[in-house]
Amino acid sequence: MLRKPRRAMSQINVVPYIDVMLVLLVIFMVTAPMINPGQVDLPAVGQTLGQPERPVQVTLRQDGSISVLDPQAVEGEVVVPRGQLVSVLKAIVARAPEQPVVIAADRLVRYEEVLQLMDLIKQAQVKRLGLLARARNG
Repeated sequence: MLRKPRRAMSQINVVPYIDVMLVLLVIFMVTAPMINPGQVDLPAVGQTLGQPERPVQVTLRQDGSISVLDPQAVEGEVVVPRGQLVSVLKAIVARAPEQPVVIAADRLVRYEEVLQLMDLIKQAQVKRLGLLARARNG
């Protein structure tokens, strides 16, 4: 009696893999609630952090006018001619060397004018300079 040669099986039997995965799932589900999350022990500092200082706001409008809003000044927002901006900012930097300055430019102002304003502010030795932007709604 001649036997037919066996054909190679071309399918993978995945049942043992499913069994192993279910056992691992049960093990993880049982042990997960028992694990305590690590606690972070934060270092203490000698002094409390102060309130962040409000920046000086230099506003560049579409018509080319420049105004300075110093949060520590009594007079509020002051329109400053372009030629006097460096001296005004130097006085502020002399009073508070780490005082941040932000530029609030109208969105229709040319990019080149904003760069020229940044150059003027850097001439006043301002160390912290930023651009003020408004978040979009939606």
